[in-house]
Amino acid sequence: MRDLASQIADASSFLKSKTATIPAVGLILGTGLGGLAAQIVQDAVVPYGDIPHFPHSTVQSHAGQLVFGTLADVPVVAMEGRFHFYEGWSMRQITFPVRVMKALGAGTLVVTNAAGGMNPQYDLADLVIIEDHINLLPDNPLRGINEDTLGPRFPDMSHPYDRPLIARAKQAALDLAIPAHTGVFVAVSGPNLETRAEYRMLRGMGADVVGMSTVPEVLVAVHAGMRVLGFSVVTDRCLPDALEPVAIEKIIEVASIGGERLSRLIPRVLSGIA
Repeated sequence: MRDLASQIADASSFLKSKTATIPAVGLILGTGLGGLAAQIVQDAVVPYGDIPHFPHSTVQSHAGQLVFGTLADVPVVAMEGRFHFYEGWSMRQITFPVRVMKALGAGTLVVTNAAGGMNPQYDLADLVIIEDHINLLPDNPLRGINEDTLGPRFPDMSHPYDRPLIARAKQAALDLAIPAHTGVFVAVSGPNLETRAEYRMLRGMGADVVGMSTVPEVLVAVHAGMRVLGFSVVTDRCLPDALEPVAIEKIIEVASIGGERLSRLIPRVLSGIA
């Protein structure tokens, strides 16, 4: 962990040399959701490959860069593309950007993802404001010797998603007439999609949407004392008795529709919170 602290210092020092922005909010833009970055009044764009100790994104539709600037007059740093366990990265690598965002000054993390909808009330491209999660990933980014300067040994997870921010997001969606629900996200390792039996199991556990990301970043953000707000875009309907094969091209197409909705909702939520 001492090595992790030095790597965070290396990356944050490098990024401070590239931008004058001190971000109050960090954004993680998931599959097909990079369009929000176009709204940022940019100060700097830094490819992941240039940043010390950063992994690089291997996923289709992920640009693989940090964007610094302002969104709704709030200073932000946005990840255009994230890292996943199924790509072969360790949990420490997956969550390293969140550590760096915190070191740069971000006290709030907004995380987005494309997810399968298991709740029959959800339609394609609906937004789900994440109110809780279930972690079925096989590793934890907090495993190992704890570095107390980064956060506590046993972080409390009774409310990992900030309730005032959830309320703010719900009101913003209502004001903008954007279809939005609150629900529970479950994280699985992927990269395959789930079977009918697995969807039945996950739904029976209390999950509304399923995806292959988000929870590791949220665990580290909570460990670091950040406020967290999470959104899923329903990109396919995962109803066991009406399950149809899904193509990634279709998922990205639907994600872009949900991404347009998020591009209107997130600036409204961020306005005035920093």
